[in-house]
Order: sequence, then C-alpha cells, then structure tokens
Amino acid sequence: MKRLLFILLISTTFIASAQEADTSHWKFKGLTSLNFTQVYLNNWAAGGQNSVAMNSLLNINANYKKDKHIWENRLDLAYGLVSQGGQDFQKTDDRIDLLSKYGREAFGSKHWFFSALLNFKSQFAEGYNLPDDSTVISEFMAPGYIMASIGFDYKKNENLSIYISPLTSKFTFVNNQQLADAGAFGVEKAVFDAMGNKTKDGENLRAEFGGSVNILWTQNLMENVTFSSRLELFSNYLDNPDHIDVFLEGILAMKINDFLSANITANVIYDHDIDILERDGKGNPKLDEEGNQIIGPRTQLKEVFSLGIQYTFGNAK
Repeated sequence: MKRLLFILLISTTFIASAQEADTSHWKFKGLTSLNFTQVYLNNWAAGGQNSVAMNSLLNINANYKKDKHIWENRLDLAYGLVSQGGQDFQKTDDRIDLLSKYGREAFGSKHWFFSALLNFKSQFAEGYNLPDDSTVISEFMAPGYIMASIGFDYKKNENLSIYISPLTSKFTFVNNQQLADAGAFGVEKAVFDAMGNKTKDGENLRAEFGGSVNILWTQNLMENVTFSSRLELFSNYLDNPDHIDVFLEGILAMKINDFLSANITANVIYDHDIDILERDGKGNPKLDEEGNQIIGPRTQLKEVFSLGIQYTFGNAK
C-alpha cells in the first residue's frame, strides 16, 4: 500500500506541476475503476464455495505538444485479490507500468519524430508458487524492468504510434537475494562449491543491449466501445538475438453509463530468460521421461474480465 500511495503521489505531483507550468499545451486524462464480487452459500444443494474478489485499476495520461515537440506520459496501476472457500486472499492482478516518451519532428514531416523512450515495470506485492503459498517467486523489484531507448516514432494520428529503436538498453532487477541466487528472471545465478556452500552471490542486475519495437493502437469499434492494444518486441544483440521478447496487451473497454463499465484485458508475454515450471491440472509439476521436472521458457497468458464502477477525468478527448 505504501508503494501505491508513493506512486500516486509522484503522478499527482507531476500533473499538478505540469498544469501550473503551461496548461495550454497539455492534455490530461485518466480512468479509475473498482470491481467487487461476493458469493455467499448456505445449504446450497448445487454446491460451490463462498468467495470474495476485488479488482482495481488506475490509468493516467499526461501528454504535451507544442510546435515540433511532443512528450507523452502514461501510468498504469492494477491490483486484484480473491479469496475462495475461506482461504487467504491471493492476488489475481498486480502491475506497475510507467512510460514516458519524448519526440521532436524529423525529416520535415509531422508524422515522423526523433524520439527517446523510458519504461519502468514492476509489481506491488509478493507472488507465490501456488498451490505452495509459502515460497515467494516474485515481489516489488523482483523483477523490476527499466528500458531506455532512442529511435524513430511514426505517428499517423492520435490512434496509432509505431516506435522503432535500434539502440535499446534493458535492465532487469531482482532485489531478492534468494531469487537472484536461483538465477530467476535471467540474472546470473549463485555459485556453490561441492559441499553446497555459496561462494558467490547471484547477481541482482542483468543488463542487455539490443533493438526494440513499440506499437500503440486505439480504435473506437462503435459508440462507447473502444479497443486498444500495445505490442513490445525486444532483441538482445549480445545474446541469442533470434530470441525475441514479446509483450502484447489488448483491452476492450465498454462504457455502460457515466459510472458503470465492463473491460476485458488480455496479455501475452514471452521472455526467453524466464523459466517456468510446467504443471498439470492439479498443480503438480510435470515430469519428463527421465523423471526430471519440465522447466523452461513458456508463453504466458492472462485474461481479466471486470464489471464495476468506473470514473474518467481530464481534458483530453
């Protein structure tokens, strides 16, 4: 919670400062939503379990445009919890995503820009190796990602942006020594002697250098129905450049009235540096023919449907 309040304070301070500086060239918009689900059963013949679920979302955009200069900023925060059958709450969504991109008109065109981009991603809370709820597999800044790049941005209109960077630095932070020692998220793992004693700590930082592509697209499908998508591709020039990291997000937003909305969010992630243990339908690890656990890079999928209270604010159309 302290991390959430801190990030909200930073974003609010940034917007307030920008408004004081020159509001005529700024456009602000934001969206916040809270969705709550509760199920109570007593002597219910059909069976089932009591459950409580909550999902929250905050999206803030602050964009500046003057003469040949543009500066786009976006903050996405999401957090969700569920408790079923009286068990402890488990998170279903957890995201911190801050992106800032500056551009200056290039080649005498209003559609091309020399640009620089900075992106930070992490999460708020600890994640566990469920059904094992005692083994931590992630937490704030474990992992944390910072990507900095320079390149060219093609903006056909406000709905489409294609950013291409041949010079991109990607930094992966793992500020949990146990995870770092295990080599989680692609960092260099710890070194142990023949007796199992650690002789060198695992690295807490992995630095990569390569090229990236970032595509943003938004389209109004019909009245009060909007689809937006974001595609990020990254190739590490120095290590297996043919292994492309992929981040794909699609959001279908349906506005019911001024305060009610429904949203469907889908994410697809592939990172060759992240090893994932395969499990069967009961949560047990899968084994190969030799009895070893099957672990390696996998395509990660997530889908979230939410229906609840939503409020939009700002001066952007």
